[in-house]
Amino acid sequence: MKSAKVKQLEKKYVVQTYSRAKFVLEKGKGCYVYDKDKKKYLDLVGGIACTPIGHGNKYLASKVAKQAKKLLNVSNLYYTEPQVELAEKLAKLSGLDKCFFCNSGAEANEAAIKLARKYKKKIEIIVMNHGFHGRTFGSLAATWKPKIKEPFKPLVPGFKFVKYNDVKAIEKAISKKTAAVMLEPIQGEAGIIVPDKNYLKDVSKLCKKKNVLLILDEVQTGNGRTGEYFCFKHSKIKPDIVTTAKGVANGIPLGVMIASNKVAAGFGKGDHASTFGGNNLASTAANATIDFILKKKLMKKAVKVGIYFINELNQLKNNKKSIKDVRGKGLMIAVELDKEVKPIVEKCYKEGFIINACGPNTLRFVPSLTLKKKHVKQVIKVLEEVL
Repeated sequence: MKSAKVKQLEKKYVVQTYSRAKFVLEKGKGCYVYDKDKKKYLDLVGGIACTPIGHGNKYLASKVAKQAKKLLNVSNLYYTEPQVELAEKLAKLSGLDKCFFCNSGAEANEAAIKLARKYKKKIEIIVMNHGFHGRTFGSLAATWKPKIKEPFKPLVPGFKFVKYNDVKAIEKAISKKTAAVMLEPIQGEAGIIVPDKNYLKDVSKLCKKKNVLLILDEVQTGNGRTGEYFCFKHSKIKPDIVTTAKGVANGIPLGVMIASNKVAAGFGKGDHASTFGGNNLASTAANATIDFILKKKLMKKAVKVGIYFINELNQLKNNKKSIKDVRGKGLMIAVELDKEVKPIVEKCYKEGFIINACGPNTLRFVPSLTLKKKHVKQVIKVLEEVL
């Protein structure tokens, strides 16, 4: 099918909720993707942090193909081996105890919200200005961005917004009605906002002191992206609940909520469910993804290449007045400009580089953890030209 035909059919048959790039992607290999016109792009977006082990990964493909021939999904009415193997892996990686499986980050956050309310028997959850947790009704209510919320009001009540990276603001907001504090270790959709070094540690201490739950949304920061499997591990804390999705199965839909034994006991039989959650195919993909990340030491590589990337961007900043800020951790990086970035993104497309606008003035880089220094050099060169 020609690219023009794909675009025509998309416009005719797909609900128009996305602003898409002009090209039609067809295949991928490692850090590269190719469109239907055979043009090659270095992918610095990775499905928005969804491909930690790269496109077309042979190890993952073989595991998924083998499982697809055996059994895809039987619902959660029955025991399945891939799911419990995955639950054990994630429990050990997080330091928590019990997993609930679903299909996306928004669903994982919905599960966390429901569990926190039921366990604490309170409805108030403190969330952050500029935070993002999803677009379903509960997760949308927990999300800051007014533009995407206004058309759907009234939303789920009980969410109280405070300033991010401000522990005193959280302390002031906590009341007798508060069930939990919910936040991202690094704010992704806000433009890769990295908090102060002790922020998570201080929030964790405060939550324990005030007897409220701490929910960490690691949908974007998780799965090795920042150099630890979960970003909160850098702070040496243990939340009550953590959620993840995106890269957990390298792009195959899967969401997970992980909780401590104590809090997980708040859910009983029938309190929450998902037909496809943790199905054999998705769980097999996640098991293979985790195994590959650990075997190839991709978290260490993310730190090493991430430091190099940020250093190179800072050098570029010294020569380009249009760059206001460079920030990030591991391979979760942002460049903030003094102008709109959409034209920059379009120019990069033409040069064979896929980057992402995260807000009007910020470029976001969340590539595969297989990214190498040679790729970074190519990115810096093209940014020098387009800026």
